[in-house]
Amino acid sequence: MTEHWNKSYSQILGREMEYGMFGDAGKLCFAFPPQNGRFYDFPNFGMVDVVRPWIEAGRLRIVCPDGIDGETWSNSEGDGRARIELQEKWFHYIVDELLPEVRGGQGSGREAAADAGQGSDRGAAAGAGQDEKAIACGCSMGGVHAGVFFFRRPDLFDTMLSMSGLFNADYFFKGYMDDLVYANSPVHFLRNMPQDHPWMDLYRRSRIITCVGQGAWEDDLLAGTRELDALLTEKGIPHWSDYWGYDVNHDWDWWQKQFPYFMEHILGAVNG
Repeated sequence: MTEHWNKSYSQILGREMEYGMFGDAGKLCFAFPPQNGRFYDFPNFGMVDVVRPWIEAGRLRIVCPDGIDGETWSNSEGDGRARIELQEKWFHYIVDELLPEVRGGQGSGREAAADAGQGSDRGAAAGAGQDEKAIACGCSMGGVHAGVFFFRRPDLFDTMLSMSGLFNADYFFKGYMDDLVYANSPVHFLRNMPQDHPWMDLYRRSRIITCVGQGAWEDDLLAGTRELDALLTEKGIPHWSDYWGYDVNHDWDWWQKQFPYFMEHILGAVNG
């Protein structure tokens, strides 16, 4: 399995950003870090190793971007507008700089694409065909990010795997709401999205998976998963919300079991 550790300057963020990439072929998968985590957490906690068979078979390529949660989602004492403006820059760093970089320079179609969170009614990006779409995945805060990226940009991501995530930005912003918080809160903009919005068809043709345990430290995530589950059901959007047992805690040892379990459903058996 090949590993690449990279650092490049983000014009959007005005700083150098690091990321890791594992594998050279196969379905592209963005694995977002947990809360206040770094780009090396996913491999360091064994999450890359548990899907190594798919990587070595040339069927999966994982990108682990760096996060800035400490300045945005987790910065509870900071100014709400400043926090979400920086979060929005990080979002656009991922879709407008990092995604084209790891896809070999193909643009993300920022100008052409409708952003669900912004309420636009235009169609999907012309440059992002089905074969080039990626998986958005993560656990804990990484699962929150997976939901934001998938639901805002289903023209770029055709699969979401959120393990122990939630989808309501109010959990972090505690009553502060503006246009950008709304854009980063899937349960808010999905609830108001009309049935004829072009993203609805893309959602229905995508794979949407949420998983959460019912053990220690999962209460808030369990409630958040149920909230999204009910909303997607109400909207008629196919999805798989998988509730694991009361012994399943909010911790890496369970995510290490969940990740390959769902990857087999997403990509099929390694020798299949």
